[in-house]
Parts: sequence; structure tokens; C-alpha cells
Amino acid sequence: MQLIFRLMPFLSILCVTLPNTAVCKPNPISCRLWTDPQAPGIFMDGDFVIGGIFSIHYYTRSEMNTYTWQPSQLQCSGSMDFRELRFARAMQFSIHEINNRSDLLPGITLGYQIHDSCSSVPMSIKVAFQFANGVESAFNDTDICSKSAAAPAIIGESASTPSISMARTLGLFGIPQVSHYATCSCLSDKLQYPAFFRTIPSDQHQAAALAKMVKHFGWTWIGAVRSDSDYGNYGMASFLKAAQAEGICVEYSEAYYRTQPRSKLERVANVIRRSTARVIVAFIASGDMRFLLEELARQPPPPLQWIGSETWIIEPELLRYNMCAGAIGFGIPKSVIPGFREFLLDLTPTEALKSPMLTEFWESSFSCKLKGQTDVTEGPRLCDGSEDIRALNNAYTDTSQLRVTNMVYKAAYAIAYAIHGLICNDTQCDKNIKFTPWQIRNQLRRLTFTTRNGFQVSFDSNGDPPALYELINWQVDKDGSLNFITVGQYDSSKPTGQEFRMTRNIIWVGAQTEVPKSVCSERCPPGTRKAVQKGRPVCCYDCIQCAEGEISNNTDSLDCLRCSPEFWPNIKQDSCLPKPVEFLSWDDTLSIILTVFSIAGAFMAVCVAAVFYKHRASPIVKANNSELSFLLLFSLTLCFLCSLTFIGQPSEWSCMLRHTAFGITFVLCISCVLGKTLVVLMAFRATLPGSDVMKWFGPPQQRLSVLAFTLIQVLICVLWLTISPPFPFKNIKQYKERIILECGLGSTIGFWAVLGYIGVLALLCFILAFLARKLPDNFNEAKFITFSMLIFCAVWITFIPAYVSSPGKFTVAVEIFAILASSFGLIICIFAPKCFIIIFRPDQNTKKHLMGKVPAKAL
Repeated sequence: MQLIFRLMPFLSILCVTLPNTAVCKPNPISCRLWTDPQAPGIFMDGDFVIGGIFSIHYYTRSEMNTYTWQPSQLQCSGSMDFRELRFARAMQFSIHEINNRSDLLPGITLGYQIHDSCSSVPMSIKVAFQFANGVESAFNDTDICSKSAAAPAIIGESASTPSISMARTLGLFGIPQVSHYATCSCLSDKLQYPAFFRTIPSDQHQAAALAKMVKHFGWTWIGAVRSDSDYGNYGMASFLKAAQAEGICVEYSEAYYRTQPRSKLERVANVIRRSTARVIVAFIASGDMRFLLEELARQPPPPLQWIGSETWIIEPELLRYNMCAGAIGFGIPKSVIPGFREFLLDLTPTEALKSPMLTEFWESSFSCKLKGQTDVTEGPRLCDGSEDIRALNNAYTDTSQLRVTNMVYKAAYAIAYAIHGLICNDTQCDKNIKFTPWQIRNQLRRLTFTTRNGFQVSFDSNGDPPALYELINWQVDKDGSLNFITVGQYDSSKPTGQEFRMTRNIIWVGAQTEVPKSVCSERCPPGTRKAVQKGRPVCCYDCIQCAEGEISNNTDSLDCLRCSPEFWPNIKQDSCLPKPVEFLSWDDTLSIILTVFSIAGAFMAVCVAAVFYKHRASPIVKANNSELSFLLLFSLTLCFLCSLTFIGQPSEWSCMLRHTAFGITFVLCISCVLGKTLVVLMAFRATLPGSDVMKWFGPPQQRLSVLAFTLIQVLICVLWLTISPPFPFKNIKQYKERIILECGLGSTIGFWAVLGYIGVLALLCFILAFLARKLPDNFNEAKFITFSMLIFCAVWITFIPAYVSSPGKFTVAVEIFAILASSFGLIICIFAPKCFIIIFRPDQNTKKHLMGKVPAKAL
């Protein structure tokens, strides 16, 4: 309500200015404003008068309105911002420089009206109406309705919120506004602000650059504080959106404005003090930042790494706060404007008296009153001419790092080039050419030029320039004072990933050279995955070890990956290694032991054969069917040796050989034992009166029976190998962490047919030997065959569960053990007693002894 009441005088202006015209409505009173307009602080007449508005003061004088009388005029209060005054003087310098050029607007004089907005929206709107309606009574004593005296373009405002208000007003008239310091991304919306331009990049670029920088240095847990204004709210919203896309979590996001109650500022300061985030991003106007730092200085928080936006990170007045040492942020590139420093210092008391702004600056800087001012009998002394402006050391005279000042310089030149493009040809200009503000706006959109100090100026479709920033670091000098140091650059026009370019080392908070940490949870090492803590941001998590068989080879992995079937994680679970392949190799201790027993058994069989061959004419050898005995010893030798085929890496041929060789040799062996058993049994039957049974069990029949039994096994093996032979394969299911290289059976029916046939023969042999066990002792070897078959059957019956339950290579070892055990059982039980008699009891190796007592027992 108060704002509307203050604007009523300007809304009631009866002169409505259209582009290049003025229509005065009939009014019996005249075309005078209800109240006096705002007088410019610095002005100069010219063929075209460019408007300027800067935040020279921070406040406007406030009063309680009763709405019973006309409120007083808006007036600025508070101390003067000398930096903003330098900006205003930069506009003045630029226009004087343009007027002195012969190649730009020759024969044309540019003027200016520079106003103070007092950082106030009402004052900004008031001045905007003056520029839009062409009010001249601020400095001309006339009651006549002015003809078109609207400013062709405006430079300013410094802050975003007043600039938004001005842009809405000026946009209605199409008057271009070129801001040097309003960075709110909202001003890029050409539907709302069609005539707004700026020489400083939009916060949209800065917010994205800040998020990339935070991500680049590994900070995932930050605090955020902003000005509760259009600049802070829009800028922080853009940053938070970009930070979220980069995986950055914000512990808190607080806002305040310097005019809000002190309790709000105290609450924000307490949040910062209690936070665990050690990095804080501040999207704050310089004035608000000063209030915050003063509040934090009352009770300093733990050391914080400040990340600043361009408004305060290059503010010289804030360098006195040592708690910000190490702060980094993006600033406008510094520049040098030739002749500008001399222009600033070429200010005399006489010149200062011509402008209220300069008068206030002079008197504030030297604490004296200029002549011609109010009575000085009391208060400050009268200025006596001894004041030396070159001795001053403040923001006005500091031209060491002209950053925003250069934006004002570029804005003035942009407007001059736009006017030049409308009224000038190659040689001369015509100031009588009429043009509208919309034409200047369109001309600004097409501009591309380079200023005298080497900076290129252009605007995109949104009225924004390309984003070019310097990375500023607050470093402590040798004398202990803080200073701005450029440590890198950011150029949005570069390809993705190449926007940053570091030029020197950064000194962080606490004078550290290592990047400080600011994380909610420490990074999860490889071999673990992140598990978000319930109810907390995604940056707060626990590190969970990967499950068995899974790995994570990156830091902060969200998920673990399962290794392929032939691979297994290492101990740290950060990589998959090939699973060790296990088989019964030749260099294995167990293999060596089994090999020794195998060779020993074969050697024993050969030795027994040698003994039998040497004593082949002895009665005991003849009585025990020497032919079958030698064939049995030969088959036992093969049985011992076939166990060697089970040792070593399985191959296609070894898998087929080991099972078929085992099956055939054992059938040959059992066939011989079976033949011997039948001979023993039938020989006793032949001693009975009238028996001629031996004619059916002579040597030819014995050979034929052995051959027939063996051929059956050979036929089974041929069918097995033809239909589905054994094959080598990698068993990856039995054990998770290793591969068992073994021989697949191919056809399980074939395998069990081979074993079953051996079992049938062995069982038959055992039964027959058991029936012949009570034959006369001196002649009968049936009891030895019975023992051997008992051992054989016991071994292979035990083999089946042991074979099924044995792990890995021990499965093969069990099979070899069964072969060796049964072979040793046969050779020991059948041949050991005979060899004992032949070698140690030769007196019993006689036919008389063998034909001795014969019990008259029947079977």
C-alpha cells in the first residue's frame, strides 16, 4: 500500500509518452508532476541523454505514513558506497571518452543522467518512470508538457531486485536497459523482460560453474546460505538444481535479508555454527554478506571453506574478515581501463560542488564541508583546499582490479554503438534521424565489437553475454592482509570438461594446501557398496561389504557386480580373478603316493610272474593252472597301471581311456579269477567216480570263457564311447571359489553298466569260491579266492558312497584307491601263499604234499 501511495504522483502524470511522441491530455491545471521528480546526482546535457542508476546508498529514509497528508519525497540515507560511486563515474568517463572519439558517433554529443536508487525498489521505479516519460523539470524550471525526452537507453541497476522492477516498467516502453551487475537468471526471460540486456553473465552460468567446482573438489556435503531476494533466491535455486544433478547434498539452505529482524540473522548464524558441513556456498549480496560475517564474528564457528558468488567474492570491503581466508568463488575478469584512474583522481572541490553525489563523497572522505554548503559554524570544519584525493585509500580510488567497473564501461559503449548503427553511415552521423527505443533494442541484439581495452561485447538471444569468470581465491599476503588472487578461469564457451583452467595453486581455509574435506560419510572403498541411511540425504550412507561372489571395483559404488562363473573375487573383493583349476596333478603329494603304490603293485605282479615262470615246472604252479595264473598276473599288472590314467589334467582321450581301460582290465582280471574258481570246483568234481566233467573245463574252454567275458565288457565300452563318451569339463557348481576339472561320464548308463558288469562277475566269483571253500586244504585255493573276492566286493561297495561324497580332486583319488585296494587284495590273497611256499617252504612244493590228505567231505 505504501509503495502504491508513493507511486501515485508518477502514475498520475498526464503526459503519456509513446515512442518518439508526446500526447498531452487536456487538463485545466497544467502538465506539472504532482510532486517534484528525483533530481539526478550527476548529469550532463547532450544530443542523446543516456540514463544511469546505481546503488550509491543502501537505504531510503523511512517514516510512518498516516495517509492523511501527502508523504514526503523518497530520500537516500546511510553511508555512501564508494565502489558504486566508482561505477557511476565509470559511466561518466565512458561517455566522455566516446564523445572525444572521431570514429564513434562523430559530431554527436552524448549526455547522461545518473541517479541513486538507494538500493530501493520504490526509488528505482520512480527513476524508471522519469526516464520513460521524459521528465525535464528535475533540472529545468518549466511547467510545459515536455516533448519526447525519454532516454534512449538506461545503464543499471546494480542489484537484481530493483533491476527486475525497472525492467518491467521500461519494457512497457521498449526502452533498453543494460545492467552491469544484475545477474538474476530470471532476467533472461525475454517474455517478461523484452528490453533487458546485461554485460555481466547470468547466474545460471555461475550456478552451474559453482556446482561443477564443488563436485571437482570432492565436496558432497555442503551448507548453503543466500540473500532473501531475487538475486539470492533465483541464484540458489539454479545452484541447488545443478548440485543435485552432480550428486551433491545440502545439509541446510538458509535465507535472510539485511532489513529482516535480527533474530532471523542470529538463527542463520546458529545453523552455520552447528552444522557438520565444512563447506558453505554463499549466494549473497555484498551488503547481506557483511551483516552475516559481523554476526558470525561474535561467536566464530569452526573453520569453514567459503564458496562465494561474484557479488561478494570480489568486494574489497569484506577483506577485513579473516574468517573468510581461503574463500574461493567466481568473479568478473579484472581489467585495465586506460585513463580511468586519472579521471577519478582529477576531481577538484569545484567539480565536486556541481554534483550532490560528488559533494557528499568529498565531504565524507575528508570530514569537512565544501564552500557554498550549509552553515559550518558547528560540526565539521570547512574544506580549505589542502585535501588531496590521491592520498585517499578507499573503494573509489582502488583501480587495481577493475571488474564490475569494466561491465559499466562495456554497457556505455554497447549503447553508443547501437545509436551509431541507427544514425550514422561510414563518414557522418545525423542527429535529426528519428528512431524508437525498440530499434535500439534490436540493434543491441546484433552487436559484436571489441572495446579499447580488448574485451569483446556481444549478446545472445536472451540479452546475456558469454559467461567468462575468474576463479578468485582469498589469500593472505606476507604482511598478513587478505587479497584477491586469480587462480584459474572458467569459460562456458569451451567444450564440456574443458571449461576450467587452473593457473596457480589454491590456498584453502587454515592456510592449507590440501583440499579440505566436507562429506557426510567417508567414501566407500572398492569391495563395498553404499547403503543410504534411512531418512537422511543420499550423501549419508553406510559402506556394506559386497556379498560372496560379488565385487565393486570403483569407489562409492552403488551396487556390487557378480563375477562371471569362471571367476571369483579376491580377498578385497575389488576385482575378479580366474578361479583356480583343481585336478589331481602329477606334482600333487597325493598323486605321488598313489603313483608309487600303483607302480609298486605292477612291480609286485611282475615279480610274482617271474617267480611263477622260474618255478613253472613245480607242482604248485602246475596244480594252480599256470596259464590262467600268468593271464591273471598280466591283468593285475594292467589294473595297477590303469590307475595312472586317472592322474593328470583330464583331456578328451584320457577321459575315454581311463574308464574303458579300468573296465576292461578288471573284467579280464575277474574273468581269470572266475576261471580259476571253476577249475578248482570242477577238478574236485572230476575225482568222483564216473565223472567226466573236466572235459568241459580244459584249457581251450578256459581261454574261451575268459575271452567271452572280456568281449562283453569290450562291447559295453564300445557302445558307451559311441553313444556318449566321457569328456573333460569344468565343474563350477560344486565349489564357489574354484573350478574342478574332471571327466564327465557322458552316458551315466554306460558308466554304471561297466561297473555293474564287473560287480556281477565279482559276485558270481565270490559265490562259487565260497561254495568251494571247504575242499581239501592242500589242493584247494578257493578259500584264498573267497577272501580276495570278499575284499574286492567290500572295496567297491564302499567306493560308491565315498565316490559320491568326495570333494574335488579327491573323487578321482577315491577311484584310484579302490582300483589299487582291490588289485592288492587279489594279488595278495591269491598269490602270496603260493609264493611263500615256493620261496620259503620248498619242501611243501611237491606233488606228494599236494596230493596228501584228502578229506572225504562232500561239497
